[in-house]
Amino acid sequence: MSEAPSKPTLRTKGRLMSASEIERTLVRLAHEIIEKSNGSEDLALVGIKRRGVPLAERLGKLISGIEKHPVDTGVLDIQFYRDDLSTADVRPVVTKGAIGFDVEGRDVVLCDDVLYTGRTVRAALDALFDHGRPRRVQLAVLIDRGHRELPIEATYIGRHIPTSSREIIEVKFHEVDDDEQVLLVERVD
Repeated sequence: MSEAPSKPTLRTKGRLMSASEIERTLVRLAHEIIEKSNGSEDLALVGIKRRGVPLAERLGKLISGIEKHPVDTGVLDIQFYRDDLSTADVRPVVTKGAIGFDVEGRDVVLCDDVLYTGRTVRAALDALFDHGRPRRVQLAVLIDRGHRELPIEATYIGRHIPTSSREIIEVKFHEVDDDEQVLLVERVD
């Protein structure tokens, strides 16, 4: 009889961002997105499920408030597109309304909480293009921690936080975690 592998113990090393620091960072990112997009006319924000969704929604609200024009926000579930998870031998079926709007010809900003290896973003691009062909795709992340395994770079970055391979960035949003902060934690073996 074999035992299931135990979950690694995590130790909090410190708080990297408070709720107010997250809010200020999102305001800055919203302004950067507007500036680089020359407004919000064809702009759409798509959150990568899970914590990319509240990020996209918050940025969408901020941009809408600044531009006085609604911005489409949607959700992208990449669960079946990951190359580092065991997968079925058939491609997933993509339902047209899954994102919530048509991406064809739009300027899409993919949103995620942390950029690390780039594999999540690669999977998100595959999923996004199964929904249509955007005019342009950019990436917005709250935290970029380096350690890329794929040639992927964010256009909009809240903070660069170099980490070791033992460290983990935990982003907590009220919408998902009933908490609001960014923590640096370390695996303790």
